[in-house]
This record gives sequence, C-alpha cells and structure tokens, in this order.
Amino acid sequence: MDKQNSRKTIRTFAWASFFNDMGSDMIYPIWPLFVTTVLGAPMSVLGFIDGLGEAVVSVSQAVSGYLSDHWRKRKIFIVLGYLFGSLSRVGYAFSSIWQHLIPLKILDRAGNIRGAPRDAVIADLSTQNDRGRNFGLLRAVDNLGAVCGILICIFLFNTAGYRHFFLWAAIPSAISVLLIMLFIKEGQTLRAKIYNRLSFKNLDSNFRLFLAASSVSALGLFSYSFLLIYARDNGFQIGYVPVLYLIFSAVASLFSMPFGTLADKIGRKPVLIASNIFWGIVCAIFIYFSNRYAVIVAFIFFGLHRAAVEPVQKTLVSELAPTDYRASYLGAFQMVIGLCAFPASFIAGILWDKFGIQAPFRLSIGFTVISTVMLLFVKEKTSEN
Repeated sequence: MDKQNSRKTIRTFAWASFFNDMGSDMIYPIWPLFVTTVLGAPMSVLGFIDGLGEAVVSVSQAVSGYLSDHWRKRKIFIVLGYLFGSLSRVGYAFSSIWQHLIPLKILDRAGNIRGAPRDAVIADLSTQNDRGRNFGLLRAVDNLGAVCGILICIFLFNTAGYRHFFLWAAIPSAISVLLIMLFIKEGQTLRAKIYNRLSFKNLDSNFRLFLAASSVSALGLFSYSFLLIYARDNGFQIGYVPVLYLIFSAVASLFSMPFGTLADKIGRKPVLIASNIFWGIVCAIFIYFSNRYAVIVAFIFFGLHRAAVEPVQKTLVSELAPTDYRASYLGAFQMVIGLCAFPASFIAGILWDKFGIQAPFRLSIGFTVISTVMLLFVKEKTSEN
C-alpha cells in the first residue's frame, strides 16, 4: 500500500475510534455512580464487574489476534468489535439490577476484538521512525472522542437521565461500524494464510521480561472508577465528577501523540518509565492529600500516564513481535495485561471496603516500583522487523 493510502487508512481508523470512544465516554463518568447508586452495588461488586470487563478484553484480543493472523483477515473483527459496543449500551439502558450488567459488560468489553487486528494493520503500515507517532495519533483521537463524550455527558445527562443517555451512547459506535465497512478494504497482503504454527513457548527472553514487567504494573492499575468514587467521597458533587474525567481525557488526548513521537526519537523505555512515575504520583497524591485541588492535579497526572503508556506499549510490542504474527503478539500481550487487571480491580475493591480508601493506592505504588526496576533490563530492537 502506498504512503497516501496508508495515511488514509490510519485516519479512517482514527475517526472510527473517535466515535466509538465518544459513545463509551458518554457513559464512563456516570458508570460507577449508576452501578453503586442506582443499582445499589457495593464497591467490591463494582471492582468485580470492571475487573471482569478487563479480563474479557484480554481474552477477546488474544483470540482475535490469533485468528486474524491465521485467517489473514482483519476487517471482520474490527466491525464486530464496534457493533458489540453499541449493542451493550442498549442493554445497559434496560438493566434493573446489577446482575444484568455482568453479561452486558462481557459483550461490551468483547468489542475489543477489534484491537489487536487494527493495531497490527497500523504497525504494518508504519516504519520504526513513525510507528510511535501513528499509535500516538490513534490514542490522541481516541481521547479526543472521550473529551467530546464527556462534554455531552456534562451538558445533556441531567436532561436525559441514565436510561435514555445509554441509548444515545449507542449511536456513535454504530457510526464507527459504517466507517469501517465503507472505507476500509482488506489488503492484498492479508489474503494468504500462514500455516506455520505459532508457539508462545518460543518467545524470546526479552519479550518475556517486558511482558512480566507490564504485568506487574497492571496488577497495580485498578479501574478508573475508584478514582471517580474517591473524588466523590472527597468533596466533589456528583455533577462535577464527569469534569474530572474530562480533565483526564483532555490531557491524555493532548499528550498521546507527543509521547509517541518522543518515543520515536529517544526510545520506548524512557517514555514507559515516565508513565510509571506519573502513576506513582497519582497514588501518592491520593494517599497524602484529600483536598479538591490535589484531586484535580492527580487526574492531570493520570492523563499523562495514559498518554505515555498506551501508544508506546503497543509500539514496543509490535516491534518485538515477528512481523507475520503481530496481531497474535499484540493480542496475547493485551490478554496477559487484562487478566492482571481483573484481580487488580477486584482486590482494590476488597481493600477499599476492608481497610479504607488509601489501601489500594499503597499496594499499587509497590507494584509500580517493581515494574519500573524490571523495565530497566528490557532491550529495545534497533532495526525494523
């Protein structure tokens, strides 16, 4: 594919991601309040549901990544992923007890079957000199969609209420489905199957070390819902909680592409280490400060963390993976990280209920320090796959 068509494909993916994240983030700021206040679930249940969602993300990406490489098909997984997200929000609108949310959350997060196949296409269309920038662009537009979704939430939620608002949030993802169906064509390079069997027993030690370091970090990265509930319990009225998520998303949108570009210039590891430092600052603020200004600063650093970690992790994984198995490696990586996120949120909820609001943040700092030390020993690839 020539450079112009490559850029067009990446822009289409970016716009589809924009609309999907707009729909997702229309409901993200009110999600923990809906679960705990409207449906009456305790914090441990909120942690369980959110953690289960991350586990489903992980498994769905691993399965879709492997099948996408084996069948050499990407588009079908991307279309279905956006469709699942849209349908799940319709289901949320009709939920009357928190138990209804479990299968719907599974459907919602199974929508991430789009992730590994899409990321593999972006990696294939990029070079080592612009791969970080391209993944950063995708995350920047993702987060820009989140900003728009949160603004819609702030200005229209009180008018619509929970039920109608969930139905409205299904529309943007339906637009994403149309964009992919109309403007993305399956590339000729994806027509032939790969018959060589992929075995993860053959992963090199460097990739395993990076996977282990990222897994340890993920064990401390519980759901954003805990940060929003913390803000509510420390002086922020319910109507202002979405504003904090807006701050986070705006910062993540502004800095994702610069961090991706910076990773192209100075390497992937320094940016990833910086992301761990940002998260450590978030935890420290929530442990030692409880005023409103400190909470706002914490959400700014939370945005910086996400802006640095998400595009650069994908960039490094795609470069450490064999070219023919990028979707499989990206999916497997997300599977392991997601499986770690499940106990992270669940344990955080239990610690919150049993030992108080600061306990999960203290545990998270410990995991983050260990992950950073491990990351120091990871070696980056210096040549294109």
